[in-house]
Amino acid sequence: MKNLENLVNEAVILIDRSENATELEHIKVRYLGKEGELTKLLRGLGELPQADRPVMGNLINQAKKSLDEALALRKKIIEEKDMIAQLEGETLDVTLPGRGLGVGGAHPISRVLLRIESLFRSIGFAVASGPEIETDFYNFTALNIPQNHPARAMHDTFYVDSMNLLRTHTSPVQIRYMKNHRPPLKAIAPGRVYRCDSDVTHTPMFHQVEGLWVDENVNFSALKGVLIDFMQKFFERDDLPIRFRPSFFPFTEPSAEMDIGCVMCDGKGCRVCGNTGWLEVLGCGMVHPNVLKHGEIDAEKYTALAFGLGVERLAMLRYGVNDLRLFFDNDLRFLEQFN
Repeated sequence: MKNLENLVNEAVILIDRSENATELEHIKVRYLGKEGELTKLLRGLGELPQADRPVMGNLINQAKKSLDEALALRKKIIEEKDMIAQLEGETLDVTLPGRGLGVGGAHPISRVLLRIESLFRSIGFAVASGPEIETDFYNFTALNIPQNHPARAMHDTFYVDSMNLLRTHTSPVQIRYMKNHRPPLKAIAPGRVYRCDSDVTHTPMFHQVEGLWVDENVNFSALKGVLIDFMQKFFERDDLPIRFRPSFFPFTEPSAEMDIGCVMCDGKGCRVCGNTGWLEVLGCGMVHPNVLKHGEIDAEKYTALAFGLGVERLAMLRYGVNDLRLFFDNDLRFLEQFN
């Protein structure tokens, strides 16, 4: 009996001194486990006289119950203590200013594309799109580009197979658009195009915007008016010098190159413009009757104008960038300047 009391008192002292759940678990195992002190006493009941067994068994069970209660109480105290410590350690000062999150921005090429689309939408042009993997027919034949044209050579164009290729311009979209829409129609076709070029002013992949206007009375004067208005608004200069030079494209007749006064030197002459004071920005012309025929348009009733411009070139001129490859290097030090 005295041994049982000493055992319980000893256990209670150890329980009260325990600091964490691990210590408490060790104490529980020491006294109440399968090989615990009280468990051994229960096993030893068989060695006692028959009359003493019920009394001693009852005392041992009461001792076990008191230790269970002491363990549960101490466990609750330790958990509350741990919770308070955790809350104190995770306290937030709600009066501190927020750190904020980094804000992304549109890529300069995306910004220029959106600006171009917005300007043409404002004068009634729809925005069309087409596949980047084109057939030989849509990319060349339908645009009046003959079989012996250099662009059809395997080393000048990315061919997927003998009849399909990565489009070299967005001009094929105008054929698809004419086949699915009836005149009058006005549309631009922005998108990625691919050519075997790579230097400071060319990349294997770049962006182009093709323009098309088909109606009964479309003429070269309308073409000049649309492009002059667009360039002046794009560069935000009403006094921007502009000129048109005769040129040749298989899909237009007559054809012209459009130049603007150098925006880098204001026409005085610099390295960018080759000391001429002029910069070539796009090609244009009246759509060839053969192209209208492939687009299922009556060339006797309707005329059409078309133009094509390089988005990266306009972005270089607008932002004063001297190397086209900077747009695709993904250098944040460069890209963050535009946002």
